[in-house]
Formats: sequence, structure tokens, C-alpha cells
Amino acid sequence: MAEVQTNTQSLGEISQRFIEFVMMQAQNAALFLGQIPNPQTGKGEVNLELAKMFIDQLGMIQEKTRGNLTNEEGAVLKNTLSNLQMAFVEVSKEMREGKTESAPEPEMEAEATEPAAEKSESSTTPPPEGESRKKFTKSYGA
Repeated sequence: MAEVQTNTQSLGEISQRFIEFVMMQAQNAALFLGQIPNPQTGKGEVNLELAKMFIDQLGMIQEKTRGNLTNEEGAVLKNTLSNLQMAFVEVSKEMREGKTESAPEPEMEAEATEPAAEKSESSTTPPPEGESRKKFTKSYGA
């Protein structure tokens, strides 16, 4: 006979996990809206692109789960999404007006300083004989 596997999680547990998932996504969006301080720096940093990504993901979850949520799940998702959308609009407006600064992008800073360091090393002194020459160099157009 075929064995039937029973679901060990109750509907209440699943509902609670869904709400926790929504809250986790909302926390990520709030972090990138500067509402929650960055754990590494202790300061609020704004990254609208990443905040929009998390807000859009919650919007997608709302669309894909329409009609399949309990009243509580639906209300939490709807309220969370509307609050984040309003916060996004406010932060975007502050950014345009210059009241809020965006978070520095470490990748851009590293790339901007790297070419200058490479040029100064290669043009001033040749590499020691024991070391091999660089095989690849970055070119930024000019």
C-alpha cells in the first residue's frame, strides 16, 4: 500500500512563517531606505535601487498569492507594502531635494582608485626580475 505523508506543520505555523517572511523582506527594504541603521556602520544609508527591489518582490508576492492568503496574512502584506511604498516616495523626494545622501558604493570607489595606482607603478619603476610582469590591464577608454 502507498504511504501517505502528512503535513507536520499546522496552518497557523505556515501563516506565522509567511508573516515572518514578509517582515524580513520589509526589514531589508527599510534598511536600504535608511530607516534602520546599517549594522556595520551604525548609520542609516539609502540605496533606492535595492529598496525598490525588495518592495517590488513584496508586490510580486502579493500578486502571486492573491486569493490564497488568510485575512491576517493579506492585511499584513498589504499594510507592509503600502508603508514601504510611502517611505520610498518620501526618501526619493528627500534625495531629489538633497536632504538625504545615498550610501557610498564601495565597488565604484575601488575601481576609481585602481587605474591611478596601476599607472604610477608601471610607469615609474619596472618590476623586479624575480616577479612576472602583469599579463592583463584594465582600460577605461582613454
